[in-house]
Amino acid sequence: MPKLSFKHTSVLAGLLLSGLVCTLQLLPESNPIGNQIARVDAILYDLRFNLLLSPRPESEQASIAVVDIDEKSIRAEGRFPWSRSKLAQLIEHIFASGAAVVAVDIMLTEKERNPVRQILLNTNDPELTSQLKKLEKNFDADYQLSQTFQLGDIVLGGLFEDDALASAGVLPNKTLTLSADVPIKQLSIQNKAAYVGITPTLAAAAKQSHFDFSQGYINSSPDADGSIRRASLVMRYEDQLYASLALAAVRAYQFIDQIQLQAEPYANYYNITGLMLDQTWIPTDEQARILIPYRGQEKSFPYFSATDLIQQPLVQSELIGAIVFIGTSSVGLADLRETPVGLQFPGVEVHANVAEALLLPHLIKYQPDMALQLSALFILLVGMLLSVLMPRLEPLSIALIGIFGVALVIAVNLAAWYYLNLVFPLLLPLSLVLLLTVCQVGIGYFTENNQKKMIKNFFRQYVPPAHIDKMLAAPEKVSFAGERKELTVLFSDIRSFTNISESLSANQLKQLLNEYFSPVTKTILNHKGTIDKYVGDMVMAFWGAPLDDQQHAQNAVKAALEIQQVSRQLSREFSVRGWPAVKVGIGLNTGEMNVGDMGSEFRRAYTVLGDAVNLGSRLESLTKYYGVDILVSGTCQSLCPDIIFRPIDKVKVKGKQQAVFIYQPIGSKDQVSIAEMQELSLHQQAYQDYLAKRFCESELKFRQLQAEFSPRLVYDLMITRTKHYQQQPPDASWDGSYTHTQK
Repeated sequence: MPKLSFKHTSVLAGLLLSGLVCTLQLLPESNPIGNQIARVDAILYDLRFNLLLSPRPESEQASIAVVDIDEKSIRAEGRFPWSRSKLAQLIEHIFASGAAVVAVDIMLTEKERNPVRQILLNTNDPELTSQLKKLEKNFDADYQLSQTFQLGDIVLGGLFEDDALASAGVLPNKTLTLSADVPIKQLSIQNKAAYVGITPTLAAAAKQSHFDFSQGYINSSPDADGSIRRASLVMRYEDQLYASLALAAVRAYQFIDQIQLQAEPYANYYNITGLMLDQTWIPTDEQARILIPYRGQEKSFPYFSATDLIQQPLVQSELIGAIVFIGTSSVGLADLRETPVGLQFPGVEVHANVAEALLLPHLIKYQPDMALQLSALFILLVGMLLSVLMPRLEPLSIALIGIFGVALVIAVNLAAWYYLNLVFPLLLPLSLVLLLTVCQVGIGYFTENNQKKMIKNFFRQYVPPAHIDKMLAAPEKVSFAGERKELTVLFSDIRSFTNISESLSANQLKQLLNEYFSPVTKTILNHKGTIDKYVGDMVMAFWGAPLDDQQHAQNAVKAALEIQQVSRQLSREFSVRGWPAVKVGIGLNTGEMNVGDMGSEFRRAYTVLGDAVNLGSRLESLTKYYGVDILVSGTCQSLCPDIIFRPIDKVKVKGKQQAVFIYQPIGSKDQVSIAEMQELSLHQQAYQDYLAKRFCESELKFRQLQAEFSPRLVYDLMITRTKHYQQQPPDASWDGSYTHTQK
C-alpha cells in the first residue's frame, strides 16, 4: 500500500474532523452530547443578544407597562397575598388611568373567606341574618373583583401542571382554532396533565354579574440551563389548545375573537409553524414557542409601584391605551427568573416582553426547524474548503486563515441574525474552524520539526548548531551576504604543542586532542558561543552571532575562565596516563566584525573577519609574554561588570597603531577572595603610578607585590620597565603604551 504524503494525510484528517463535527451538529437535544452542545450554544446566543442589544426608538416600543407589587407596596399594604378587594381597587385605578387591557400575573386559585358569610353560618337570629345579608356583597372580595371586569378587558393568570391530581379551578375559554384536518393529538406541542385556574367562586361572581374575562397560563419555558430565552404561546390540555397570558392579553388588545394556528405534517406528527394574529403572521417553532426579543435589562418598561396607584389614583400618561401587567419584583415572592439580560429578572416583565414581540413581530428572532441541518451543511462546506486549502500553506498562513475563518463564520452568523432575524447555532461551526486550524498547524509543525531535526542532525558536525537553528527558523532570511556587528571573539591555543606532539604517537595525539576539544567545545556552546573552526590545537569561537546576545562579552569571558578549569582537570587526568600536561592561552576581543557565510562555491564557512578578530588572535599570543593564561581587550573588559579584572598593560600589537588596554580576568565578583582583592588593589595603584610616570613609586609597589603575594612574570616585566624609565625617562608624547613587534 503506497504511503500517504503529508498533504494527503492533512486533507484526510481535515475531512474526517469535518464529518465528525457535522455529525455532532445533527444530534438532537435529547441526546446527552447534543444537550451539552445546546447549552453552550445557548451561552453564545446570550452573548450575541447582549452584544447587539441597543436602546429601541419609541417607534419600536409597544404601549406596555408594569404595575409592580414591590417591597414598598408590601410594606405599605400588608403581606402578600392581598385580599381580592385590594386587587380590585388597584385594577379600578389602573383602568381609571386609561389602560386598555390588564393582565394579572398572579394566581387566584384559592377561596377567600367572606367574614359576613362566616357570621351567617353561626347565627340563628332572623333579624341579624336579614341585616347581614344586606352587607354580604360589600365584604365579598370575589364579587368586588368581578365588578372590575366591566371596566375593561382583564386577563387572569392560570397554570398548567404535569401532575393530573393538581387540577383545580375554572378552565379558560377556547380562543385558538386549528385546521379541521389536523388532529390535535398529533401536534408536537407541550401537553399538560392538569390546569390550575381561578377559583370557581370568582368565576361564578363574574357570571352572575354578566361580566366577561379571559385567562392565560403563566408557565415559563426555561432552557436546559434554567434561562428563559423562549416563550411558549400555546399548550395542549385534554385535546384542547390554550393561550399564554401574553398571547391572551394581545388578543384582547387587538379585539381578536379567534387565533388561527398553522401546522404542517412531519413524519407521524404535525409541527406548528406559526399563528395568525388578525392579519399578522407570527412564526414559531414546532412547539409554538418564540425567542423573546427582550427590550433590555430589568425595568426597561414603565414601572409603577402598586401602592402608589392604590393610595393616589392619579392619571398616568404611560398607562393610557396600554396593556398593563400586574406582577411582582419582590424577592420574597419568588417570581424572579434567569434570562439572557439578567439573572434576577421579574417574571411579570418576561410576559411584557412577549406581548411586545407579538405586537411588533419584526423584532422576533426565528430559529428555523431545519437550523441544525442547515448548520451541518455549512459545516461540511467550510470543512471541505479548509481541509483542501490549509495543507498547501505554511503554519503561519494556516493560523491567519483560521483567524479569517473564525471572523467569517461569526460575520455570516451575525448577518443572518441582524438582517434576516434568523438564529443559527454558532458553537460547532466555530469549533470546526478552530479544530482544523489547530490540527493543520500541529501536523505542519510536527512534519516541519521532523524535517528540521533531520537537517540539523545531518549538518550539526559541519555548521554551528545555533546557525542551523537560525536558518531553520527563518529560511527566507538565509543569505551569503555578511553583516557588520559588534561581537566578541575568542582564540584558544595549547602552549608548546610541538613538544607535546613529538612526545606522543599519532594515535595518542589524536586521542588527546579529541578529549581536549570535546569539553572545550561543550563549554563554549553552554555559554552561547559559536565554534568557528579548529586549526591544529587552536580553537576559534565568537559570541553574538548568528543569535543576538546582549551579554556576548561576559559570556565569552566566563567561557574562557571555565576552559582554564577544564584544562587543569584534563592535565591531572592526562598525567595519570603518562601524557604531558595541557596549558592553554586564551585571547578575547570585542569590537565590530564582519560575520556571515563566506568562502567559495566549493566550500563555505560561517565565520568572522576584521581587525577586531586579528586583535583577539594577537592577545592570545601575548599571554605567553605576560605569563597569564587569559588576556582580554579594554572594550571586552568594559562590558563585563560582574567580573573582576587585573590591568596588565597598554599595548600596540603588530599591524596596529592604536594602543589598547589589556586585562587578565580573575573571576566573578562573588568568587574572588579577600587576599586576591588586596593584591589587585595594590597592583592597580602600582600600574596607575606607572601610567602617571611615577616610576620610582611604581617599582616599589611592584616589588612589594612580588614579595607579599605570588610571584608573577608581569611583575618582573613592570619592575624592569620602571627601572629603565627611571634611567631613561620617556618623552612628553609617551602615553603609557608598549609596542610589540612580534605576533
